[in-house]
Amino acid sequence: MNRSGEKKKGVWLNIFVGNLSYTTTEDSLRRLFEQYGEVTSVRIINDRETGRSRGFGFVEMANDDEARAAIAATNARAVDGRTINVNEARPREERAPRRDRW
Repeated sequence: MNRSGEKKKGVWLNIFVGNLSYTTTEDSLRRLFEQYGEVTSVRIINDRETGRSRGFGFVEMANDDEARAAIAATNARAVDGRTINVNEARPREERAPRRDRW
């Protein structure tokens, strides 16, 4: 928020969702979080080689208070047979470029 209390355009709270079932879809994750407020994006991370879910994803919500309520309500909740871990995503750390292994 800026000093006048208005939300800055384009600034969303990014939420990490871990321990997802391989059967969880982006649509089902969106429906889960929409119960708590406006969801601006959902992304489940897939393995590059197999295309299969890596078991975690990210949800962006437009309102910080709604996002924090969603985190509190969904952390340690059973979804598709797995207990999910939900918390505010940390910024991605810079890493050295990958080298070919062979």
